Amino acid sequence: ADEDMAADPVKMYLNDIFTVTVNMAGLPGIAVPAGLDAKGLPLGLQLIGRPFDEETLFQTAFVIEQAAGTFQPEKWW
Repeated sequence: ADEDMAADPVKMYLNDIFTVTVNMAGLPGIAVPAGLDAKGLPLGLQLIGRPFDEETLFQTAFVIEQAAGTFQPEKWW
């Protein structure tokens, strides 16, 4: 899968389009685990904060993590 993406720059760009812009804008961002989908696959949530307001961003991420609970992916090996 990674080889396909490396061979296709458009796929690489589209994979990063929702994360790179935050970095380019200089905004703080964090991704937190947000539970599992109907198939049991992990879901993540990206939060974007106000400039220089990392404290609120960390507090919000912590609340979401606590609400999502802990989970262990099934062993695939």
